[in-house]
Amino acid sequence: MARPLWKGYITFGLVNVPIELHTAVRDRRPRFRLLHSKDLSPISMERVCQKDGRPVAWDDLVKGYEVEPGSFIAVTEDDFKTAAVERSHSIDIRDFVPADDIDPRYWDTPYLTAPAKGGESTYALLAAALEKSGRAGIAKYVMRERQHLAAVRGVDGQLLLSTLRFHDDFVKIERGRTSAPSSSKELSLAVQLIEGLKSEWDPTRYTDDYVKALMKVIEAKADGAKPTKGTVPARRATNVVDLAERLRQSLEAAKSRSAGSREASVVPRAQVSQRSKTEKRTSKATRTKSAAHAPRRARKRAAA
Repeated sequence: MARPLWKGYITFGLVNVPIELHTAVRDRRPRFRLLHSKDLSPISMERVCQKDGRPVAWDDLVKGYEVEPGSFIAVTEDDFKTAAVERSHSIDIRDFVPADDIDPRYWDTPYLTAPAKGGESTYALLAAALEKSGRAGIAKYVMRERQHLAAVRGVDGQLLLSTLRFHDDFVKIERGRTSAPSSSKELSLAVQLIEGLKSEWDPTRYTDDYVKALMKVIEAKADGAKPTKGTVPARRATNVVDLAERLRQSLEAAKSRSAGSREASVVPRAQVSQRSKTEKRTSKATRTKSAAHAPRRARKRAAA
């Protein structure tokens, strides 16, 4: 297993669960560098002072905060230490809330956890208890000089930790920007359309097609071949401007797709009956033909 990002304890009440924190997602998008177009040489970025136009060494750089346009103050390492919360190796669960009650906007980055040596049984117990209760443990912890809000859940016998956004991070939108609600007719059609397209959640059905196509182009160029351009089917233009009519047409299309998939998986009864009759006629003809040739075969065997 890869090196853990963090080691510590999940604590609730008087119970400590030793864990390791591992990354749960990875960025699979290709990385690019800036090159000189003439000879494809990598470009180095220089740190240049905007006042005198000269390059600045790393040792001469400080972090600054712009208090007003064009006016800065320097923030030193001592300032960061003064403001830093107390570092600890503990993820302290403060509350257990229904996981389904957490607004999806709060979910941020997921992390996998693994039990540290000696904590396997306690780890399994907490994971099973959280999964059975349907609740998430809300906790705070410090990692990489920052305090994080997190939710700990039990998923398939494992503890999954997901960082949460703080309430103050959200941008408030004025209510006046929302449009008037649709009519009951349009709402009913929209709900029917949703019901017609509903299915079970399966994340494996959705992949990043752009990354796959881009990597094919890159690999083709690396092999010296000329990549072929893909084609995207054009959408048919429509003159429909009535929202209810658009919803009705979408609903009819959804029903057609659903009926087509059922017909592909289930053979119609009439077709089965016709196939059965055909098989019976073929079988009867085969038996008749076989009976007609039986005496001839018998005479051949007798002659032999």
